Amino acid sequence: MADLFDKLHGVLALAAAFDAGVERPLETVFERMLGPTVAEIQGRRTLVFGSNNYFGLTFHPEVIAAAKAALDRFGSGTTGSRSANGTLSVHRELEEDLARAFGRRHALVFTTGYQANLGMVSGLCTAGDFVLLDNDCHASLYDAARLSGATILGFRHNSADSLRRRLQRLPAGRNRLAVVEGLYSIQGDVAPLRELVNACHEEGAYLLVDEAHSIGAYGERGRGCVEAQGVADEVDFVVGTFSKALGGVGGFALSDHEALRGIPLLARPYVFTASGSAANVAGVCAALKVLFTDRTLAPRLWRGVHRLRGGLAALGYRVGESVSPIVPVTIGDRDQTLRAWRALLAAGLYVNLILPPACPPDSCLLRFSCSSAHTDAEVDEALDILGKVGAELGILQKTER
Repeated sequence: MADLFDKLHGVLALAAAFDAGVERPLETVFERMLGPTVAEIQGRRTLVFGSNNYFGLTFHPEVIAAAKAALDRFGSGTTGSRSANGTLSVHRELEEDLARAFGRRHALVFTTGYQANLGMVSGLCTAGDFVLLDNDCHASLYDAARLSGATILGFRHNSADSLRRRLQRLPAGRNRLAVVEGLYSIQGDVAPLRELVNACHEEGAYLLVDEAHSIGAYGERGRGCVEAQGVADEVDFVVGTFSKALGGVGGFALSDHEALRGIPLLARPYVFTASGSAANVAGVCAALKVLFTDRTLAPRLWRGVHRLRGGLAALGYRVGESVSPIVPVTIGDRDQTLRAWRALLAAGLYVNLILPPACPPDSCLLRFSCSSAHTDAEVDEALDILGKVGAELGILQKTER
């Protein structure tokens, strides 16, 4: 007889298999951060190459000072949603700063990046509409489409032709929203936004781009992949998060459409969630200013990316083809990937462990994320660890001389 807890027991059994031993990949505890790139894990100094802290702003003195000042001024939390008592002056300030920084007419702040996706897609679409998602879109975007009640259709990853064919089969007179990411978080590949924009314009669809991982790293002014590919003015909606480049917690949406102002009246994740704390929001305000004024950050990030990728390839690791701050290293077999992750952590290097369903069963990988805060010495130290562990486990490919 089926029981309410059957699904949970199955998940717990899988987690127990993964978590055998001291290091628990599904619940790694960071006991203390010693800086933006180094943590204390299991009492050991550990290099962190599995964080989305792309510009190291979590420890920037201006960010910390702004957060502390807001804590003194507003207290520890808002205790209410934006539509109740949860709109503080810092929330409005951040929205104005975001709109100005990205050259958009309107900006809207959400409590998390996940909720920004949920709120935007569910606020824009409803039953009878169509949401077309790139097959590799983040889980939050699929959940957002389900919450909207719209019909969900997938299209082949990074294929404007596949999107166009999907759109052409839809009945006339129905609303359709295409949803893609600028930079995808598993393989670190970039969307062909010009082709996707053209397909949407030709077939009468709106386009939403999730720029969570690309803000700061792409574009002359750091406005993301839409700027880098020259389509910023042709994309209807951009969503993003504060938990990566901006070193905080929260999400945002940008648009030139006046209708964006109606989202707070319709989006349940916005209406029924307590707003972000003043300390967090003020810290993000400060981080935004740093990110868009200190243009040495992006070049330092890309230098680290090339140094890490070159070193990994020279050692014999299978590095993903796309060059981005996300560096995927395919190991393949699940158990071998898990052994590699544990060995690296034991040697003082933390990276992300990517297992099914986040990847195909035979394509398990280790995901590295670079930061402008990583020094050359830290990259070289990580490569030294990777060389020793790779040789011990026999996971290095032979390289041609």
